[in-house]
Amino acid sequence: MFGQKDRTNQLAELDRELNAMILNGEALAAFEKFYADDVVMQENDAEPTVGKDANRIREQEFFDAVTDFRGAEVLSEAIGGNTTFSHWRYDYTHRDWGVRDYHQVAVRTWKDGKVIREVFYYG
Repeated sequence: MFGQKDRTNQLAELDRELNAMILNGEALAAFEKFYADDVVMQENDAEPTVGKDANRIREQEFFDAVTDFRGAEVLSEAIGGNTTFSHWRYDYTHRDWGVRDYHQVAVRTWKDGKVIREVFYYG
């Protein structure tokens, strides 16, 4: 049982560091540091994007389209097994989507200190 607690604490530390980098405007650097080469990322029930290269392009396109960033915050966090959950609030203006002020849950699956799957749930 002690080993599981240590793994949970390590995972919590990794997830908090990742979230802190995002909050500090270093989302792309966090992506490079924490995401596996074969990462699978998905928005709600859309088709997943597979691989770090494809997801890097997707992430860069998103950030390039944000015209006004007003804030983000992590409202809560949780861990279960090798999965972390972060409840976020975002407020920004996107070139194509307009004003976005919403809540999102990021569900990350980790392996060997890297995110191998991330799904974003929002309405």
